Amino acid sequence: MFIRTLLATTIAAGLAFHAQAEETITVYTSQPQDQMTEVVKAFNAEHPDIKVELFRSGTTEIMAKLQAEYAAGKSPADVVLIADTVAMTQLKNDDRLLAIPDAPVTGIDPAFIDTDKTYFGTKVITTGIVYNTDLVKTAPKSWNDLLATDVAKSLIMPSPLYSGAAVIHVGTMTQQPQFGWGYYEKLAKAGAVAGQGNGTVIEAVARGEKAYGIIIEYMALNAKKKGSPVDFVFPSEGVSSITQPVAVLKASDTVEAAKTFVAWQLSKTAQEQASAQGYFPVVPGITQPKGYPALDTLKILPADSAAMLKADAESKETFAELFGG
Repeated sequence: MFIRTLLATTIAAGLAFHAQAEETITVYTSQPQDQMTEVVKAFNAEHPDIKVELFRSGTTEIMAKLQAEYAAGKSPADVVLIADTVAMTQLKNDDRLLAIPDAPVTGIDPAFIDTDKTYFGTKVITTGIVYNTDLVKTAPKSWNDLLATDVAKSLIMPSPLYSGAAVIHVGTMTQQPQFGWGYYEKLAKAGAVAGQGNGTVIEAVARGEKAYGIIIEYMALNAKKKGSPVDFVFPSEGVSSITQPVAVLKASDTVEAAKTFVAWQLSKTAQEQASAQGYFPVVPGITQPKGYPALDTLKILPADSAAMLKADAESKETFAELFGG
């Protein structure tokens, strides 16, 4: 009887300790919900004592939510994972991010990491052209091919008023002397339209509502892999790129658990999963997605994130004037 009582007490104490040891982190992310479900499952396989709660939306809504929560006193968010270095730079400038000097970044291109180690690129995403293979007989090869009247009137693009990836793409394109805002003015005049995020683009093109779209590559190539009548082009003039940075918010009340999630994002396990989900990995030695060109063979258009941040409000206003919002 004594032994049985002692055993029961020991088990109860162990369960109580486990309950106390378990922590919960809240991740605000723009990554698709189905992918994040897989991410959390893989993370918990290695870190079962850290529960992950998600808020998933477009970057613009995430930023608006954070700003409203901070204005009200405090946000429940611990980690931010968004496809927008401009928004992440804003959070850094507002002193919202925690520096992680000991983050596991060995071998990662320094261009993917904030110089003060407050945020870290987790994958490389490029933006190019998707087209419906049932509707298009001659695939476009360049950004300028989209300016043809019969093409532009059947073109849809994501809006920077909703999508962080679109903020980077529009910001990058308008910084290029050969494009600028004149390029978007021509598209608008010829009948091109804007949806919300990249998801609205792939849906419209896959269903045949639009023949062409401007989109991040993995959404188009994943849809093709699943049987949708679409294909993707990396335009000859070059592509814009995003590193989908991750960061710990300074006001987090579970900092160590949040740092563990960030470190895991840069691990071999997470990077292999990212590749399987259709992303170019940032950690060297990880096999890139099947069917993708080698990243170093692509022409990446230069971009100044600080200049994008400075021009952000004006750029969104100009885009809204051209395409609505």
